[in-house]
Amino acid sequence: MLASSRWRLVSVVAALIFGVLFTLPNLLPANLREALPPFLPKQTLNLGLDLQGGSYLKLSVDTGALRVEKTTNLIEDIRTTLKGEDIAFTDLGQVGQDVTVRITDAGRQNEALNLLRSRLGGAVSGGGSGLELAAQPDQRIRLAFSAQALNAEASRAVDQSIEIIRRRIDALGTREPAIQRQGLDQIVVQAPGESDPERLKSIIGQTAKLTFQMVDDSVSLAEAAEGRIPPGSIILPSQTEGPLLLKKRAVVTGEMLTEATQGFDGRSGEPIVNFRFNGQGAARFGEVTASNIGKRFAIVLDGKVISAPVIQSAILGGSGQISGNFTAESANELAVLLRAGALPAPLRIEQQNTVGAELGADAVRAGAISLAIGAVAMFAFIVLAYGLFGVFAALGLILNVLLIIGAMSLTQATLTFPGIAGIILTLAVAVDANVLIYERVRDEAHLGRSPLQALEQGYERALVSILDANITSAISAVIMFMFGAGAVRGFAWTLLIGVITSVFTAVVVTQLLIGWWYRAKKPKTLPIV
Repeated sequence: MLASSRWRLVSVVAALIFGVLFTLPNLLPANLREALPPFLPKQTLNLGLDLQGGSYLKLSVDTGALRVEKTTNLIEDIRTTLKGEDIAFTDLGQVGQDVTVRITDAGRQNEALNLLRSRLGGAVSGGGSGLELAAQPDQRIRLAFSAQALNAEASRAVDQSIEIIRRRIDALGTREPAIQRQGLDQIVVQAPGESDPERLKSIIGQTAKLTFQMVDDSVSLAEAAEGRIPPGSIILPSQTEGPLLLKKRAVVTGEMLTEATQGFDGRSGEPIVNFRFNGQGAARFGEVTASNIGKRFAIVLDGKVISAPVIQSAILGGSGQISGNFTAESANELAVLLRAGALPAPLRIEQQNTVGAELGADAVRAGAISLAIGAVAMFAFIVLAYGLFGVFAALGLILNVLLIIGAMSLTQATLTFPGIAGIILTLAVAVDANVLIYERVRDEAHLGRSPLQALEQGYERALVSILDANITSAISAVIMFMFGAGAVRGFAWTLLIGVITSVFTAVVVTQLLIGWWYRAKKPKTLPIV
């Protein structure tokens, strides 16, 4: 096993080059790092919230509001469906957690039930999923979402919120935010380097639900304010004028946007948001504007009317602009929100913390000191215990550290304080592997074997135990990474990288160094006997 092989030499040299190249940027100031040639790596370790400072938010998804929205949409779908088939009905509304409607003509109750079931995708009552429909006495039809369907919708809302939050934070330039689900409906956000939690909350917490709704001019606003609101309409506040009466059903929604950018109006010079729809949105927007020339439509953001222009002509290009007393900053923020997408449900701030830069710097220093003390102690132990072979092991440990930092820089992993603990633990595991090998070599030498036989048998027989121990550690790290959150994941990722590099440096690197030494010295006895 001590015979030099090309693959062993090439792998060690490649590992050394990799470790140096990808670790070096972490040791250089920013100006020198940017001056490196384009072919050299420039990425550095991302420091976590506990090392760099930043903002911590715990959010909860308002699944109750999601249910209210689903129920409201269901009521409007029922109204549209029955009116489209000229089926007369009354008493359409919510009763408890259900929606009920009374069919005026008793002879058409079954027809209405089958129509709603086919159009709304409902299941027979008791079906266990989706929308449940059932005929009831007094010509009524009951519709309700099953608990399974509501729970699945809430789970999807949390997953979708995590992805949208990630896109919004990425647009701010914050590197490697840690966003994890916690429990059924909570989300934990850690944004290293973002020292302004209020700015973070304004970007994350805004639902950014954009809709285009027709203004209802069938009654005056005064009549609507007195309670005579037509079915299917709603009064919403406006930021440019008084309240407006709008149709509840949105003709186009923000989900159909493909682009949103901040710009300036060519005539007034005021900041605006330019937008563009996808094919479906462009077609629908064109149809609505073509059939409603001379009428007003409202652009609504999170339940507030931004503007309500009059449709002068059909808008067929699929693009337009939003104006509404914006500043350049607020217009840009709105464009960021629209590009990232609307949250499926509002978010509530449950907990908010700010980790200052000074605390982060103290943690970095403490971590560096702890890593240095641990490394020096291990180097001293292995050298004092095994002499020259201990020096070989120490060189392997140095390469081990370079490989860990290089791999984390390459993958843009976030280094946390528990991650530093993972590096120290990795070095200890690597030392343990070398101790196992050297003690096995010593035992073989005491049995009377020649130096070469003792070395080969020591490495061969210790390798099985080393692999067993490290495979179990790797399995534990994978499990922690898959099911853990925050600091646990940082520790697990560092540990997993360290397990791989430790086996390589403890076995391959030291074996190569000892092989070179043996061929050069041809010793009669080993220095560790």
